[in-house]
Amino acid sequence: MISPATRDLAQFSDLDLAQALLQRMAIAPNDWHRLKANRKARALEQASTALVYLLKDQPEEALARLQQAAGWLDRSISAPPCPTHGR
Repeated sequence: MISPATRDLAQFSDLDLAQALLQRMAIAPNDWHRLKANRKARALEQASTALVYLLKDQPEEALARLQQAAGWLDRSISAPPCPTHGR
């Protein structure tokens, strides 16, 4: 049985839903310093960005974002230092 909420989502395109997910997963400017090194948050942001690019038929951009997401999860990348600190 399909829930009413799921049924309501049928009115939106896949791209609309992916963009809504990206909007939810994006790290807000006010949260940037707190979450810039949060591996889960960064991976979620990059993976949802990749989904949007894939749905827009831009596989190269999608792949780059998926690689970034994997890098956050496997710890092969880290957040750069904030450019405004240390001045």
